[in-house]
Amino acid sequence: MVKSPDELALMRISGRMLASVFEMLDRQELVGMSTMQVNDLVENFITVDLAARPASKGQYGFRYVLNCSINHVVCHGVPDRDEIISDGDIVNLDITLEKNGFIADSSKTYVIGNAPPAARRLVRIARAAMWKGIEQVRPGACLGDIGFAIERHAKRNGCSVVREYCGHGIGRKMHEEPQVLNFGRPGTGLKLREGMVFTIEPMVNQGTRKVSTESDGWMVVTNDGKLSAQFEHTVAVTKHGVEVLTLRQGETPMSDCRA
Repeated sequence: MVKSPDELALMRISGRMLASVFEMLDRQELVGMSTMQVNDLVENFITVDLAARPASKGQYGFRYVLNCSINHVVCHGVPDRDEIISDGDIVNLDITLEKNGFIADSSKTYVIGNAPPAARRLVRIARAAMWKGIEQVRPGACLGDIGFAIERHAKRNGCSVVREYCGHGIGRKMHEEPQVLNFGRPGTGLKLREGMVFTIEPMVNQGTRKVSTESDGWMVVTNDGKLSAQFEHTVAVTKHGVEVLTLRQGETPMSDCRA
């Protein structure tokens, strides 16, 4: 759970590499691509350009290097050569990467082309909710502080937070303790200590928080068919606060954004 300075140094390398994957994706024209094409592009970049391992491939029997979740798909969307990213979509790409034995995990929801204002608004709310949670991270704070800040921001903006899925500890394994819920009460839960590393990854829905898993056993969708957006970073608790290990170049916190 708590990483040594040497382990944290290696996690910084993994985090920086994973950030570069998203920086590469930011330069792509995703509209018109199949989700499998995106998967193959990311796999080639991780394995060839970065000489790293896509940690999701083979995990729990999953065959691909990323999850690609479009519009009402909350998470765990499976890449498909027949699924085409279209103008107006919102698309979450959730990617993991392992280097030197340590894993980083991050996701971003992309707004594709002329997405409607309501979709853009949801994406802003989800991103800001993640940063609201990250802002709570410091020694002596509690996990409940993170979840409370996330859910409060979503609810204040008329949205809901999915409760079935959450952030998690991460390091040599993709999923370690603790679970980092996206709801909670201030001052409750595990107390944070310097050296802890975990993900913060709220999934924010336009409508109901209720979700269902499709027949493929992977894809999770909103029960009302409304949109869902997710953002995720891997973070470390530092002596004085928080370090975002997967922060992308030019990325700035946006927790104070207005929906």
